[in-house]
Amino acid sequence: MKLLSTKATCNSHGQDSSYFLGWQEYEKNPYDEVLNPEGIIQMGLAENQLSFDLLESWLAKNPDVAGFKSDGKSIFRELALFQDYHGLPSFKKALVDFMAEIRGNKVTFDANHIVLTAGATSANETLMFCLAELGDAFLLPTPYYPGFDRDLKWRTGVEIVPIQCTSSNNFQITEAALKQAYQEAKKRNLRVKGVLVTNPSNPLGTTMSRSELNLLVDFIKDKNMHLISDEIYSGTVYNSPGFVSIMEILKDRNDLKDCGVNVWDRVHVVYSLSKDLGLPGFRVGAIYSENEVVVAAATKMSSFGLVSSQTQYLLSAMLGDKKFTKNYISENLKRLKRRQRNLVSGLQKAGISCLKTNNAGLFCWVDMRHLLHSNTFEAEMVLWKKILYDVRLNISPGSSCHCTEPGWFRMCFANMSEETLNLAMKRLKTFVQESNHDNGCTTKRVQSSRRKSLSNWVFRLSSREHREQEQR
Repeated sequence: MKLLSTKATCNSHGQDSSYFLGWQEYEKNPYDEVLNPEGIIQMGLAENQLSFDLLESWLAKNPDVAGFKSDGKSIFRELALFQDYHGLPSFKKALVDFMAEIRGNKVTFDANHIVLTAGATSANETLMFCLAELGDAFLLPTPYYPGFDRDLKWRTGVEIVPIQCTSSNNFQITEAALKQAYQEAKKRNLRVKGVLVTNPSNPLGTTMSRSELNLLVDFIKDKNMHLISDEIYSGTVYNSPGFVSIMEILKDRNDLKDCGVNVWDRVHVVYSLSKDLGLPGFRVGAIYSENEVVVAAATKMSSFGLVSSQTQYLLSAMLGDKKFTKNYISENLKRLKRRQRNLVSGLQKAGISCLKTNNAGLFCWVDMRHLLHSNTFEAEMVLWKKILYDVRLNISPGSSCHCTEPGWFRMCFANMSEETLNLAMKRLKTFVQESNHDNGCTTKRVQSSRRKSLSNWVFRLSSREHREQEQR
């Protein structure tokens, strides 16, 4: 008799991806400026640590909130006792207002249509449980966040079919790629329940264009399926073009409720405070949907991953401070833009470029194809291991993101100090210079070997011709 479940003993979690393996190696030898200056620098973690001082300053000015007090009186007991899994109304109202503010108040959100979850991971999995069955499929454009192989599939049994995007058009989604992915799913006898995108993109660090978003809306309208827009990075857009939410597209189109087809009911937004506020440890995520059945089901499921009442109380006060949120959003974007420029500049000095359309996120999509010894994913892994173990930088290889082209890597820049980033770029520049030198020496050795071979061949040919002449 089996003592453990199949789920407990199977190897389908995705933890063996190079994305996670790099983390494991970092944890064995983490860089520390004082304690371990030769350690591995973590550039595989998409955390925003650039604006903690703004959050800490607000907390210092609002000691009652941090001490769980209201009007000077403790409300700790009230918060510590059981709370309804629908969430605190004050927090849900503050959260939807913040989501609208990030989007330039071009769209609004109804607090009655939001479901609180323990982070975006929980939100995405909950939507899979609400929208699909075991063996159904969702289409995802490549490259995509490696964690989706775990978040969307592991417990739900839902399949992922990639929408193959390429660098020829900066990895934008095309109609042909959408149709090809749909047909591929059909060949595998999978029922496609929808499309999931991250906008802004993780790992590309780009925003989706209106034409792409309209293409997706038309596609799900025609195929009668769902669209999930993971907008967890919506507050990290620091360069033009600006961010366009899928909600803005729905608002601007008048054809989506015609013929009894309500596309609004089949579009769902995922959000979190992990990236924009830099609070992944608070585990605050959300699902926004106009579909009442989905909201009801997701709310019931949220009881398995609630956001603590203490967290909701603190954040409802913080997000409700409009003066603070306005200043935070503005200053945070300035810092992200400055830090992104530092990374791009450091890479350029090392002879490495990034995706030119990068305008958002906490990372850059970096082109190292010229450093590969061959145009293969095997060569990509060789390069990645050199960077991880020799250069001691943990970056994410494109293959872990299901990129169709070897040689692309994701590099994060907001989870470290400026000094640490400069050190990372110094290490990388040295590595590239040494690689170029070694390649040059190899080329010279090959050329020298070829000359020697040619000389030997000429000598042998001359000797043979001389013998032949003597024999004549």
